[in-house]
Amino acid sequence: MCGIWALFGHEGDVSDVHRQCMKLTHRGPDAWRLERIAGLPKCCVGFHRLSICSPLTGMQPLQVTHFPHVWLLYNGEIYNAPDLVKEHNLPWERQVDGEVIIHLYKKFGFEKMVTMLDGVFGCTVIDVENRFIGVVRDLFGVRPLFHVVDEERGILALSSEAKGLSDLKGFGRQAKWFPPGHYRKFTVDTNERVVPTSDYTRYNEIGGLDYARVPRVKLQQDDVQANIRALFKDAVKKRLMADRRIGCMLSGGLDSSLVTALMVECAKEHGLSYPIQTFSIGMEGSPDVVAARKVADHLGTEHHEVRFTAEEGCEAVRETVRHLESYDITTVRASVGMYLVSKYIRTHTDTTVIFSGEGSDELCQGYIYFHKAPSPDEADTESRRLLRDLYMFDVLRSDRTTSAHSLEVRVPFLDRYFTSYILSLDKASRQPQKNIEKYLLRSAFSDTNLLPEEILWRPKEAFSDGVSSTRKGQSWFELLQSYVEEKVSDSDLAQAKTLYPLNPPATKEAFYYRQLFAEHYAGLEHFIPYIWMPRWINATDPSARTLSHYKEST
Repeated sequence: MCGIWALFGHEGDVSDVHRQCMKLTHRGPDAWRLERIAGLPKCCVGFHRLSICSPLTGMQPLQVTHFPHVWLLYNGEIYNAPDLVKEHNLPWERQVDGEVIIHLYKKFGFEKMVTMLDGVFGCTVIDVENRFIGVVRDLFGVRPLFHVVDEERGILALSSEAKGLSDLKGFGRQAKWFPPGHYRKFTVDTNERVVPTSDYTRYNEIGGLDYARVPRVKLQQDDVQANIRALFKDAVKKRLMADRRIGCMLSGGLDSSLVTALMVECAKEHGLSYPIQTFSIGMEGSPDVVAARKVADHLGTEHHEVRFTAEEGCEAVRETVRHLESYDITTVRASVGMYLVSKYIRTHTDTTVIFSGEGSDELCQGYIYFHKAPSPDEADTESRRLLRDLYMFDVLRSDRTTSAHSLEVRVPFLDRYFTSYILSLDKASRQPQKNIEKYLLRSAFSDTNLLPEEILWRPKEAFSDGVSSTRKGQSWFELLQSYVEEKVSDSDLAQAKTLYPLNPPATKEAFYYRQLFAEHYAGLEHFIPYIWMPRWINATDPSARTLSHYKEST
C-alpha cells in the first residue's frame, strides 16, 4: 500500500501541487517524493511509500537502466512477478515486483501487459520517448485510483484518494473513480497537452479467467470441494510476500476465520519467524469478540481484543467519513470498528500488512437476503453486480480504514483465479443450501479441523452488527441512530431532497453522514451512485439484524 499522485498537462502553482499531493501522507509515511519528469515539462508525479517489499530498492517513480525513458508509478503488488521474470526471461535489476510492468510493457505493449498481471494495482506507465501515458487498475479495484480527464484543457490528474485531487484549482471537482478492470491510453502532444487515444477499455471480465492455468495448483476434475480448498489456499499463500510483519483481522465470522486459519498454515510452511497476530474489536456483549477468541485459541495466534464504547465509536464517525470519502450508510457503520482496530494495530504493534475477509459475501452469496433470491439466475446476476461494485463499498472500507493508519490490507477472497472458479460452478450450487448461506464454501472446509465446526457453520453476522450486543437497543446501528437524533433536527431532514438531490438521505443517520461528507467533498456526491440495500425484500435499513431471516449467533 502506498499513495500515488500525478498531474499531466498543467504546471500549476507549486504550493498548490505540493499541498494536494501531501494529503496522501498517511498512505506512505516511510518516504515521499515529488518531482517533475525530464522531457515532459508540464508533468509532476508524487509518491508516498509504505515500505512493504524491497525496502532498499522500491522507491518510486520506478525506472530501470534498460529503459531509462520509461517511468512507473504504481500502488499495489504483482503476485506473479517471479513467475513472469522466469517465463519471459526478463531482467530484474531492482528486485521489485512492479519492475516487471516496465519490462512487459516494452516487450509486449501496454494492452498485452495489463492482461498478464496477477495482483492488485492502480498504476500509470509514462513513456517519455514515445510521449505515452497508460493507466490501469486491477480487476476488482482492490487498490484505489481516482482521476480527472479534462480534454478541453488537456489535463490528466491521478491520485490514490480523491482528497488528493478534489481541491485542485479549476478542475479538482471533476474527480471520479478510475474504473476497475479497465485501462486507458493517452498521448502528450507537442503543446504538452494530454489527449486520450483510447476509451476506457475492459481488459478482463470478472469470472473470465482460465482458472485451470494457476501455477502450482493442480485441479481435480470431479472434486469441487478440493479445488475450492486448493485455490483459496494458493490465494492466501501468494499474498504472503512482504518484508514487514503480517497479521489478520479476525471477527470470528466464517470469512476472516478461514483467511486466518489458512494464513497461519501457510506462514508455518513459509517459515515466518514470528507468531501471527490477530485482531478483533467489539463493544460489551459483542458476539464477534467471543467467536474470534475461540478461533484464536484454536489456531494459537497472538490475539488482541480491542474494546470500544458507544461514545468512542460515535466520536470516531467524523474522521472515519473524512478518510472514507463516502456517505453510504452501511459502509460508514462498518468502517468505524475497522478504523478503530486499525488505529490500535498501528499504535500498539509492529504488524503492517493485514489480511481480511472482504469479497466472500459477494462472491459466495453470503448476505442474508440471498435466501430470498427468486432463482439461481437472479442470484448469480446479483452476485456479479455486487462484485463489480465492491470497490465503492466493502473494498473501499477495507482500504481506507487501514490506510488511514498506514497499514496495508490484503483480501484473498478477491483472487482472480479463485473468483473465476467459484463463478464457473453451477449457479444453484452457489445459492444458500439447507437454510445456510455460503453452504458451498463452508462444506469445502468441513471435517478438515482447520476451524472449529461451530465457527465454520456460524450464521452470518455483518461486521457492523457483530461488534455490538444483540440486546434490544444496543446494536451498533441503533446506538448510532440515537446519537444522531441530537445532531439532526426534523426540519433539517425535511430539506434533505432539496439539499442533496442525488441519493437524498431518508433518515437522520443518513443525513448526518451526508453532512460530514459535504464538509470535505461537496460536489462529489457522484462517488456513490446508490445507497447499499438488500434486494428482493422491503428493506428500509441495511442492517441484517432488521431482517426477518436474521439468526442470532451465539
